Amino acid sequence: MLYHLALKGWTDIALIERTELTAGSSWHAAGGFHAINNDTVVAALQSYTISMYPKVAEESGVDIGLKLSGGIELASTPERLRWLKAEVAWHEMMGHEGARLMDVDEIVDLVPIVNPDGLTGGLFDPDEGNLDPNGAVYAYAGAARKRGATIITHNRVLGMKRTRAGWELDTEQGPILAEHVVNAAGMWGRKVGNMVGINHPVTPILHHYLVTEDVPEIMAIDWAMPAVTDLEGWTYLQREQNGAVLGVYESNPAHWHPEGAPWDFGAKLLPPDIDRIATELEIGFARFPALASAGIKRWVHGAFAITPDGNPLVGPVRGLPGYWAAAGVMAGYSQGAAVGLAIANWIIDGDPGDDVYAMDVARFGDWAANDDYLLATTYQFYARRFLTTYPHEQLPAGRPLHTTPAYADLKAAGAQFGATWGLEVPQFFAPLDFEHVPSLQRDNAFSHIAREVAAVRSDVGAYETGVYSRYEISGPSAAAWLDNLLAGRIPAVGRMGLTPMLHPKGTLMGDLSVTRLAEDRFWVIGSYYLQEWHQRWFTENLVAGVTIANLSDAWLGFAVSGPRSREVVAALAGQDMSTFRFMDARLVDDMLIARMSLAGELGYELTVPANKQADLWRRLAALDVTPIGDRAIDSLRIEKGFGIWSAEFTQAYTPGETGLNRFIDWDKGDFIGREAALAERARGAARQLVTLDLGDTESDAVGDEPVWLGDRVVGLVTSGSYGHHVGSSLALALVETEVVESGAEVEVSVIGERQPARILTEPAYDPSGSRMRG
Repeated sequence: MLYHLALKGWTDIALIERTELTAGSSWHAAGGFHAINNDTVVAALQSYTISMYPKVAEESGVDIGLKLSGGIELASTPERLRWLKAEVAWHEMMGHEGARLMDVDEIVDLVPIVNPDGLTGGLFDPDEGNLDPNGAVYAYAGAARKRGATIITHNRVLGMKRTRAGWELDTEQGPILAEHVVNAAGMWGRKVGNMVGINHPVTPILHHYLVTEDVPEIMAIDWAMPAVTDLEGWTYLQREQNGAVLGVYESNPAHWHPEGAPWDFGAKLLPPDIDRIATELEIGFARFPALASAGIKRWVHGAFAITPDGNPLVGPVRGLPGYWAAAGVMAGYSQGAAVGLAIANWIIDGDPGDDVYAMDVARFGDWAANDDYLLATTYQFYARRFLTTYPHEQLPAGRPLHTTPAYADLKAAGAQFGATWGLEVPQFFAPLDFEHVPSLQRDNAFSHIAREVAAVRSDVGAYETGVYSRYEISGPSAAAWLDNLLAGRIPAVGRMGLTPMLHPKGTLMGDLSVTRLAEDRFWVIGSYYLQEWHQRWFTENLVAGVTIANLSDAWLGFAVSGPRSREVVAALAGQDMSTFRFMDARLVDDMLIARMSLAGELGYELTVPANKQADLWRRLAALDVTPIGDRAIDSLRIEKGFGIWSAEFTQAYTPGETGLNRFIDWDKGDFIGREAALAERARGAARQLVTLDLGDTESDAVGDEPVWLGDRVVGLVTSGSYGHHVGSSLALALVETEVVESGAEVEVSVIGERQPARILTEPAYDPSGSRMRG
């Protein structure tokens, strides 16, 4: 952070270090780095981090021991090799040149100490390597100092508080007044957050690696030996002079001081716990037998900070102006510069510069700092570090944490749950003895999802809307505030509307619905898991005369969709619904009825006080309404070409690209992002969101797969599913406008295999929308 703030021209900045630089996790890190990440934006930022090393080394004059040797991920099963083949496609989509599959002979040629027994192949990534971790830290420090930054060592921060003048820090060397403070405290990040009343979900966890004495077989290698990760063996290897580093991600990890490292802990290690890693170590020595007989120069057993999903906590915190998180950076040598760049951009420019939601501190709420949840999920992430997480796989740690009142009834109806922002959400419904088996291909839930889709298309189904956030916006300035905050038209009383919310630079900040209950009272509906993120944006733009109440857990309900939905809702409401128009919204007793449907059928969203949700479900079930889950909704919405947040809509995309510009009210007055949106409308969007028909395939795209025209990547899949009603594999994708307009046939990489795809100029199902509006 310090370097990137200085790089952008700030000089009145200081790093306050408790002891010496690196005296936490950095000094004992193995120093490896890689560009790939399961989030494409984070992967791009990791590439940025790697690209900065030679520049900072040159600027500082510090040798960082940079070795771009490349790296190989080993596969020991056909399934893992298919997964690596898909990973190659991700590299290609992100522009990483040189990533490729290797056969076993080539792996052994490059790394002769690999035992090939049981291997099926591997993936070579030229952007992997390692460096001297201490050298890298001091290079950044030196470069920052050259640009005017200050570093104060041996000066622990004892406390801090927000005053009218700024942040007042109490330190061992005296008080410091700052406009901004950045919590980059690593293993102490939770404790530093506690100083200002925040309980960040970050905790230390232990990690082992060993360094060998000289190994003759390695001494004989006179080329840059790639690093190796044995994915089925939970181990990683890198050359260390004439020996090797062998690290272990064991299946039974151990936490260490969950509340945060002791204040007096510095450049220290813990005694090795060989028994805990014995199984993985034995596998490692079997894969790299030359190490089994080598002497061990030293054991490294230390701690680093980890979060529930392994990504950092970055960004501003709602209600604490001038406080910034940059904590939990587990993969520091892959992500450090990216975090620094995002924080510097955010502080100085008011925007991180990229879609960093995968690292945003706002992706978690207070629920994530629950000790049981934090320990369970960080344990799970560490233990699964090298395991394949399949499409639609739901991991069990820390669950169930939060449930809706209808949870028990839905579970009794066969709901198989996933979790979003700590809330249990039905994925699909199956017999009570059903056991879900995830797969790279279509899994064993396929027939159950097909049944749910058929119910909605031919009869009626109900989808729990706990996945929605709900905010009541009220007050004398509510209408004017929303009119400026949102790009769409503000509806009349008794009506609702769909609208994008934009950043001043014209990218998306939300796809929301707005219901007007009175002249000065509105409901704004978004995604449940974006609560903290959206509330932060609301707060940053709040004006006098507006009150915001978060009703996300106070009001819950179901979306009822299908040809029979009008009959069902009429029975529930006790009134004729034939004159209830599309996008009408009305309170009937204590139930808000809004006519809309994500499934693309005649449909209604029914919302009631939370204590009445279970009864609402029982009334629906008594009317023979079929329960449906997230995965059926995915199939239904993709058939209709409807996008959702974090797939088709993100803060990296624009309304013109995604088609949300059709909901912009161009004729109203000013609104946030108007100038940028008008500029995009004038020049035209470079990409368009389209539906791709892949036909009859054995597997479906899920998202982030490249779209090819010949040998050129011309787009990316945002989400995919089998279209159970139309009988074809479908995907939504952002594709270059010229390619869309040409009508060219394209290809999509599905699990690394290119599949022909046809660009559809309209939705695959009911393109006129007559079934939804009828």
